[in-house]
Amino acid sequence: MTIIYMLLAISVTVAIGFFIAFIISVKKGQYEDTYTPSVRMLFEDEVIKEVSAENSKTKTDNQ
Repeated sequence: MTIIYMLLAISVTVAIGFFIAFIISVKKGQYEDTYTPSVRMLFEDEVIKEVSAENSKTKTDNQ
């Protein structure tokens, strides 16, 4: 029976620790920008294509 009390105390301590970490991250502004990450994945391919096109152009110019 004492192991149940010990596990309960440990789980409450861990839960409080995660809650404190969440509150700190919210206060530091980690969750303020929710729109940009969802849009960023749509435009990453275009940036990669442009960079690879520029790299291939400079390689052909140098040869």
